[in-house]
Amino acid sequence: MVSAAEQLAANLNFSSFAKADELKKRIWFTLGALVVYRLGTYIPLPGIDPSVWSQVFKSQAGGILGVFNMFSGGGIDRMAVFALNIMPYISASIIIQLLQTVSPQLEALKKEGEAGRKIINQYTRYLTVVLAAFQAYGIAIGLQGAGNVVSNPGMFFLLSTAVTLTGGTMFLMWLGEQVTSRGIGNGISLIIMAGIVAELPTAIANTLELGRQGALSTVVILAILIMAVVVIAVIVFVERAQRRLLIQYPKRQVGNRMFEGQSSHLPLKLNTSGVIPPIFASSLLLLPTTIASFNAGKGPEWFQWLTTQLGHGRPLFLILYLALIVFFTFFYTAIVFNPTETADNLKKHGGFIPGIRPGERTAEYIDYVLSRITVIGAIYLAAVCLVPEILISYASVPFYLGGTSLLIVVSVTMDTVAQVQGYMLAHQYEGLIRKSKLRGRRK
Repeated sequence: MVSAAEQLAANLNFSSFAKADELKKRIWFTLGALVVYRLGTYIPLPGIDPSVWSQVFKSQAGGILGVFNMFSGGGIDRMAVFALNIMPYISASIIIQLLQTVSPQLEALKKEGEAGRKIINQYTRYLTVVLAAFQAYGIAIGLQGAGNVVSNPGMFFLLSTAVTLTGGTMFLMWLGEQVTSRGIGNGISLIIMAGIVAELPTAIANTLELGRQGALSTVVILAILIMAVVVIAVIVFVERAQRRLLIQYPKRQVGNRMFEGQSSHLPLKLNTSGVIPPIFASSLLLLPTTIASFNAGKGPEWFQWLTTQLGHGRPLFLILYLALIVFFTFFYTAIVFNPTETADNLKKHGGFIPGIRPGERTAEYIDYVLSRITVIGAIYLAAVCLVPEILISYASVPFYLGGTSLLIVVSVTMDTVAQVQGYMLAHQYEGLIRKSKLRGRRK
């Protein structure tokens, strides 16, 4: 006989989507929010000359500003009100999550459930304001020192720019939270993805233009396109890969009936941390160099040397990027998956791994397996993000064709499609229940 899940999957088609009114509302809300975000990336800051800034940006676009521009969806290129994008919020989230491992108070809040999470989220918002204001004020100072970009420099420009950029980040943070609760997918990830996708056509056109001018050979362009296709295929394959642990349930008696023992699987994703490690790593590397990139030639020599070495594609940048990706892969996996809690839940429901005693031994075994597949996941993330970045840095190709941007786009797209399918399955399931109840009433 065909199971209910198989029947639902077979009936999952466009007709069922047309009937899912709740899903359509969520999709339209998400699209509307992303349109608002994209409009904000075209509104320039008041008091600057966009044409002069464009020339300044082009002279530094190959460095850290180009990376920042990728995450801001072109907001830095146009110096828009959303130039900071959502990166200060991501930096604040990193700091708060790191503090949870060393602060007993935050650890206690984390264990309090929904109420504790709300307080932690509020702390994250406060820290986002501080970080955004710090970065925004640094950008304002940098704009004043970048030639004739600012028409009327002074304290009023500094304060108005800091307030505008900070307000833009806080609005995007709120917009992302609204998309998460009322739309489809993770709002913060979708905002980052939308910025990258929106600039992809321009990046491809610029690459082809470099080929037409002779700056890039046809072989290099074809190699980059083939590399992008291979990277996408690897991302799809690994993101779907799982290590399944066999879970056995013993026989049980309910009343006078004896139920046979059942078996299932505990799926452990090869990349449990998802797209978070490269985003966190990029955010931390962007934070200390944001202001310095506007003030080339100023400050102590050691600071200027450090800023130069942290430029995109430089050895120090690549080493730190690799180290941060590996660190956050293990760190975020430890946050989102708790082997002890999983083992306790299995023991509570009578489940066990064959050959492993329930309880502490099960938790140790799950942690043993998870640690080893996380090593593979860290190697995968490092290879996907670093190898294309190295090639692109030396070939002078836009960052949008790099491994980090492709990883974000593909992973977020897969997660969003999975949520859409989940809503459609739920809608189909509710329809089958209503039909069965109607049949019961007719009988």
